[in-house]
Amino acid sequence: MANLKEVRIRIASVQSTQQITKAMKMVSAAKLKRATNAIIQLRPYATKLKEILGNLSASLEGSSSPFIQEREPNKVLVVVVSSNRGLAGAFNMNVIKTANNLIAEKYSEQLKNGNVSIVAIGKKSQDFYEKRNYKVVGNNNEVYAALTFENVTKITDAIMAGFVKGEFDRVELVYNRFKNAAVQLLTTEQLLPLPKPESAEQTKTSNVDYILEPSQEEIVAQLIPKSVKTQLYKAVLDSHASEHGARMTSMDKATENAGDLLKALKLSYNQARQAAITTELTEIVSGAAALNG
Repeated sequence: MANLKEVRIRIASVQSTQQITKAMKMVSAAKLKRATNAIIQLRPYATKLKEILGNLSASLEGSSSPFIQEREPNKVLVVVVSSNRGLAGAFNMNVIKTANNLIAEKYSEQLKNGNVSIVAIGKKSQDFYEKRNYKVVGNNNEVYAALTFENVTKITDAIMAGFVKGEFDRVELVYNRFKNAAVQLLTTEQLLPLPKPESAEQTKTSNVDYILEPSQEEIVAQLIPKSVKTQLYKAVLDSHASEHGARMTSMDKATENAGDLLKALKLSYNQARQAAITTELTEIVSGAAALNG
């Protein structure tokens, strides 16, 4: 009977876990809807802004803007966008692994010389790099409490200021780009200096003739910083939507696994109960037979 009691306790525990995972899946689905709307609304603006800068690339070569000046990447900053919470499968570890691979493949010398810094957006990446004694700049975990363009811009302003001062020669961005609830695309982009268009299609569109007013210098002075801010904000929104998609998928899988475990436990319980009943019946019959001589 002790075995039956143990199985009953396990069944109750799994049922409770299944209810929790179902609730978490529903919460993530609601949050995913809002996060998806935010990134879908921003993407056309960000894409068009990037396209305009690509079209102006030929004109920008002579510009004095510090954000397009290529320098030897002696000092590198890697911006890693993760989440504050877990229970999202491999969401956080995948983005951290991608950032680590980027550093190992492109900036191993800079890492040896202590010239690789990390800006972590999200508690999971913050904790990971601090525990491993990386040079972590600032703490941006609170940005998800109020995810607005203004709050993300504070992070971008600090990054751009460091780039202008020469604290960083290159800034790389690593995040999960949202495709759908089940698919997140790990993405690595150069944030600063502003990368030049490389594809044939981008080069083709760069021949578009713009009439610049009031002047190229004034437009560039406003357009490039705005593009950098928009790029980082888009990455954070992408990651935020990807997080909820990954958590919803993870909780859905956990609910299915709990259901499978419940079936197995109920089968074990029924088998144990049947064995206990059979044993009791055998003891009763044996006792009655003994009494009858």
